[in-house]
Amino acid sequence: MTASDAAVRQKLTALAQALRHFHSALLDFAKGEYEFLHGPVGGPFALYSLVMNDPSFQWLRPLSGLMATLDEVLDAKDTTLSERNVSDVRQALGLLFADSDTRFANFRAGYARAQGDARVRETEARWRETLDSLEA
Repeated sequence: MTASDAAVRQKLTALAQALRHFHSALLDFAKGEYEFLHGPVGGPFALYSLVMNDPSFQWLRPLSGLMATLDEVLDAKDTTLSERNVSDVRQALGLLFADSDTRFANFRAGYARAQGDARVRETEARWRETLDSLEA
């Protein structure tokens, strides 16, 4: 592991952690929406099943997938990371939130509903601040 690789890993690890908090806030919001319409979710296993199978949670999948890919990159011990990896993550997040990319319209619709939630706004500010602190 080079010094450059270690620095990039540290940056991306901080971003991954901030994104996990954001995702958790979005998941809690989606759970609240679901419970408002269908009643209480019966525990973590029931929630997991809903997240994996119920259309009410489908809008979260693009962010979940991006985070899974980021985790895979960080877990790859035999890969040297570079600023290109930071740039790739920045670009992927940009596409996810860009109004011009119709592939993620469902995500953006769910995200727009969630923006009224204080925890969502707080965790979003944190991951955006972390992303902004990364040198491209």
